[in-house]
Amino acid sequence: MFKKAVFLSLLALALPFAAFAGSSVDFTNSGGTLSGTNSGLTLTGSALIAVDGLGGGGLITGNDLGAVSFSTGALSSGSLQMGGTFAAGGTFSITGNGTSGVPSGVIFNGSFTGPVSWTLVTLANGTHNYTLTGSLTGTWYNGTTVDGATVQLTINTGRGFFNGSTTISSGDTTFNTSTVPEPGSLGLLGTGLIGVAGLVRRKLRMSRV
Repeated sequence: MFKKAVFLSLLALALPFAAFAGSSVDFTNSGGTLSGTNSGLTLTGSALIAVDGLGGGGLITGNDLGAVSFSTGALSSGSLQMGGTFAAGGTFSITGNGTSGVPSGVIFNGSFTGPVSWTLVTLANGTHNYTLTGSLTGTWYNGTTVDGATVQLTINTGRGFFNGSTTISSGDTTFNTSTVPEPGSLGLLGTGLIGVAGLVRRKLRMSRV
C-alpha cells in the first residue's frame, strides 16, 4: 500500500503538466541537501545521474555526471511545513564534469520564472513527502536562451514535517531546446515525473528486502 500510495501521488502531480513541444533535454539528479527558511529554499550537493537528449544524443547515466543546485525566492504564501509558494527569481544551475560525453562546466544557468510550488504530499499511512516544482529560463551552454521546468522530490519525512533541512530523493529537469519554444511551459514532462516515481518505487522495494 505504501509503494502504491507514493506512485499514485506522483502520477497525480504529473497529470496537470503540459509536455514540451519540439526537442527536449532531460536531466535527473539524486541526493543533496534541501535547506531553507521563509527567505527561500536552497539545494546543494545534488549529483547529476542521467542526461537524455543533450546535443541530440541518447541517454547517459552515471553515479556522478555533474551537479544540480538552486535557490528560490522568498516564501510568498503558505508555510514550510504545510506547503506554499515561493517567489520567482533565485538561481538554478546544472554543471557537468566531462564524464561520458557530458560537457565540462556550466550546462544551464538561470532562474525561476514564476512562482515555485512547495507541495506537501500526505500518504495513506500518514507519512509525508514534499515536491518542489517551478518553471525556468536561462542560458544554455551554447549561449542560447532556453525555457524549462523542474520537479524535485524529497525523501519521506515520516510523520513529521519539514524542519528546515531534508534530503532530495530524486529530481527531474526538462528544457525545451527547439528554436520555437512552446509558450507558457510551466509543465514538466509527465514521463519525467513518472520516472521519478519509478525511482522511489525501486528504493522502497529495496528497503523492504
